[in-house]
Order: sequence, then C-alpha cells, then structure tokens
Amino acid sequence: MESSYNNGKIVTVDVKEDMDENVFATLLQTSISQWRQKGKKGVWLKLSLEFASLVKPAVKQGFWYHHAEPTYLMLVYWIPETNHTLPSNASHRVGVAAFVVNSKGEILVVQEKSGVFKGTGVWKLPTGSVEEGEDICIAAIREVKEETGVHRYRICGSPRIQSDLMFVCMLKPTSFEIEKQDSEIEAAKWMPIEEYANQPFVKNRKSFEYISKICIERKDNKYVGFTALSTAKATSATSSYLYSHHHEE
Repeated sequence: MESSYNNGKIVTVDVKEDMDENVFATLLQTSISQWRQKGKKGVWLKLSLEFASLVKPAVKQGFWYHHAEPTYLMLVYWIPETNHTLPSNASHRVGVAAFVVNSKGEILVVQEKSGVFKGTGVWKLPTGSVEEGEDICIAAIREVKEETGVHRYRICGSPRIQSDLMFVCMLKPTSFEIEKQDSEIEAAKWMPIEEYANQPFVKNRKSFEYISKICIERKDNKYVGFTALSTAKATSATSSYLYSHHHEE
C-alpha cells in the first residue's frame, strides 16, 4: 500500500498488492490514526478491480465511493469531524454539435433512428459526446465522420456553449459524399440553412432557434465565437487547446 501527499493535507493511497481483509483493515486503521496526528484531512483510496474485496473493510472504516473507472475504484475518507471539502465526481457530460457548411451555404443534417427524435421527421445537426481526453473540436469531427462519412474537413470557427456544456463547432468539409451510419442514422443530406432554421421544431423551441440564428450569423461572418488555439502542455504529451473569444491572426 503506497501513500503520497498532495498539498500537505491530502493523502493518496494506491493499493499495489492483494492482502487479507483483516490485515488491510488493521493497516488502514493504523494509517488513519497516524494521518490524523500529522494533521492530514482527506484520503483518496485507489483499488484496482482485482483488489475489490478490500472495499468492504474500507467502507467499515468510514470510506465511501467517489467514482469508478473501467480498471479501478476510488474511495475517499475525511479525517476531521467537519464537513468535507473533497471535490465531487465529474457530474456533467460534454456534448458537441457539428455545424458543417459547404461552399453552397448548405449545412449537413441528419435524422436519427433512435432517441427523442426517432420518427419525428426532424432534421438536426450531427451530435455526440466528447470522449475522455478528447478535444472538443476533434470530437465534432469524429461524430460527423461516424454518422455521415463526411471527412477531412478543417475547423474554421467557433464552438458555442449551449445549455449543459454543449458546444456547437463550425466545420468546413473537404469531402461531400454522404455515407450514413446505418445503426444510428435514418437519413442524412445537405440542406439550405434557411430551410433547417424554418423547421417548426426549430422555430418553436427557443434554444434550437437561438442556435440556428448563431449558425446563420457565423456563416455570414457576423459572429466570431471562440477560436481554438493550440498550446504547449508541459504536464502531458497530449494536445492542449485554449479557447479564446478574440484572436488576432
């Protein structure tokens, strides 16, 4: 059982080997007593799935679930007799909608086979969720490729936050032939943006109407939005982007 200290007051414990539940309980109880004497406050306990049998003795010591990933469980414990200040687990899903415009001013729209739009006849922007570690704009590109087969497009503008962490990303295609994803998409086509905006479903729902107006303004270069700026990330080998509302080339 390896322990490390963050900011002096938080302990992170990563269990590296399996052990008897009673032995683990005794070790954990002794460690908590020592951490309390040292003025520690919070404890993060990481258990790989193969050590899941140790969850029960940890819970008996007062630990509770924080979150779970495919390969491990994370439990937490607060030592002082005060309200804890440990951060909550991630509670928001980041979504993307792709606003893909061709040289004719037409946008790429789809009809879904399932979900709330199934059978409604509504044409909508391709949408999806951002995967762990994925950049917002890359997620939009991926979703368009998966749902319609349109690919090799460049990002020309501007994600726009809408509602609960939903970003609308404007893309320009370099391919135009549609190959829809049969498992999820009922139909896909290029549609004049005005026709999309005039759908009753869009006009009668304030958020959708607002998004369509922003998209039209962006197409006509009347709205700038955010620009993704590639930046160096010293702590990781992955790409990093800064989203700025104003950017001078």
